[in-house]
Amino acid sequence: MLAGRLTRSGQGIPLAGTVLTQGAAVHVVIMGCGRVGSTLAHILEGQGHSVAVIDQDRDSFRKLGSPFKGKKVTGIGFDQNVLIEAGIEQADAFAAVSSGDNSNVIAARVARESFGVKRVAARIYDPRRAEVYQRLGIPTVATVRWTADQMLRRLLPEGSEPLWRDPTGAVVLAEVAYGADWVGEKTSAVEEAARARVAYLSRLGEVVLPGPGTVLQEGDVLHVIALEEELERISAALSTRAPGGKAVGKGGR
Repeated sequence: MLAGRLTRSGQGIPLAGTVLTQGAAVHVVIMGCGRVGSTLAHILEGQGHSVAVIDQDRDSFRKLGSPFKGKKVTGIGFDQNVLIEAGIEQADAFAAVSSGDNSNVIAARVARESFGVKRVAARIYDPRRAEVYQRLGIPTVATVRWTADQMLRRLLPEGSEPLWRDPTGAVVLAEVAYGADWVGEKTSAVEEAARARVAYLSRLGEVVLPGPGTVLQEGDVLHVIALEEELERISAALSTRAPGGKAVGKGGR
């Protein structure tokens, strides 16, 4: 769970730039109403969040069915007027999951750079482009249910997700969410608090192996190696504020 104060607009929708926290109702804009987009919309709405879905094809909204109570906007997902109609100015997160790689990345960049949405993610079909897009600061994911799950992790990060297990099933490599106050802290302080080894950081599409002076930067994805039975404890430890709420050192990679 990410710590932070949630500011709401007069309509009860959180203002852009707030931090998503567990149990906080936020506004999410989704571009693309295929299988992934409709699945993501239903999951988010089921969790109590406000959702708007954009698609060029009005008929695609049939996938949402009558239970969906969110907003449906017909148009091009990177058109600023269309995004505004979908509530991008009040959005905390934006997911681009249409059938076009370029459209998804363009829309994600518009959401982040023009409207200040901090949490964005883009679906891609060509894995060779992933590194390029990640270097632009746009997290990318692929495939249907796996995409919906990974999108949720990037829009509403909390807890941990095992990525690899040893043959015995006891040791795992896991992506672990951390509280916002850990940004600026040395990875050595993270290890001390979690009582676990930081394996590496994913930073803008590159792998960073932690050294003595390495500090967490905003947007870093934290990976730890630990016993699977310890993941819940580790997640709880890192969801809280860092010691004193201050950086323990300066510099680093």
